[in-house]
Amino acid sequence: MRPTVLAVITLLSVPACSSRDTATAPAASTGPDKPSFPALPQTSKWELDPENSSVEFACKHVFTNVRGMFGMPSGTVMLDEAMPANSKVNATIDVKSITTGVEERDTHLKGPDFFDVAKYPVITFVSTSFSKSSATSYSATGNLTMHGVTKPVTLAVTAPPPFNHAGGIRRGIEATTSVNRRDFGLLWDFPGEGAGVVVGDNIKITIDAELVLQPEPSKGG
Repeated sequence: MRPTVLAVITLLSVPACSSRDTATAPAASTGPDKPSFPALPQTSKWELDPENSSVEFACKHVFTNVRGMFGMPSGTVMLDEAMPANSKVNATIDVKSITTGVEERDTHLKGPDFFDVAKYPVITFVSTSFSKSSATSYSATGNLTMHGVTKPVTLAVTAPPPFNHAGGIRRGIEATTSVNRRDFGLLWDFPGEGAGVVVGDNIKITIDAELVLQPEPSKGG
C-alpha cells in the first residue's frame, strides 16, 4: 500500500532587499495549491515602507512620454474591512526627490517654473472617502495638495492579499490616477510653442507602495 501524504510544508525564503528587511518568516500554507494568508484584525493600520515605495509619473513631451519618479514617500493607511467607508489614507511626497534621469530637467522641475520646491517642498494626499469593489480593489477619493493648490482626485487602488515577510505582515498596493498640471498652477510652456505641446497637460500617476502592518494598540486593564 502506498503511504499517505500527511503534510506539505512550504518554506518561503526571500533575500533581504533593504536595510528594513532584517529577517524572513515562513508563509502559511494549507497545501501546495491553496495558500492561506495572514489573518488581519477588522481594522488595521499600515505604514508605507519608504525604501520599497515610489510615486511614478508620465508626461507627454511632444510625441513621446517622459517618465519620472518621486522616491521615499511616507504615509499611513487605516483599513476597515467591515466598513470600508471608515478607511483612511494619508500620504506625503518630498518634491526634492524628483528624478527623470536628466539632471538639467530635474533642476528645472524643482525651480519656480514648475514645482518651486523652496516654497512648496511637499505634495500631500488626504482621503475624504473610501470604497471597496472587490477583495482586492478599492477606490480612494481625497484632497491632493501640490504647488500650493488643493484639488480632489480619485485613486484606483489594487491591493493583493497580505504576506509574511521580515518578521511581520506586509501588503503591496498599486494606485493610479491622472491630473491636469494646469489645475495645480503648473503653467509653464516652452516659449514659441503652443500650450501643452512640449510639456503635456495630462499627467498619469502610479503609486507603488509596500505597506507594513502596525501592532494593535495595547488594551491595558
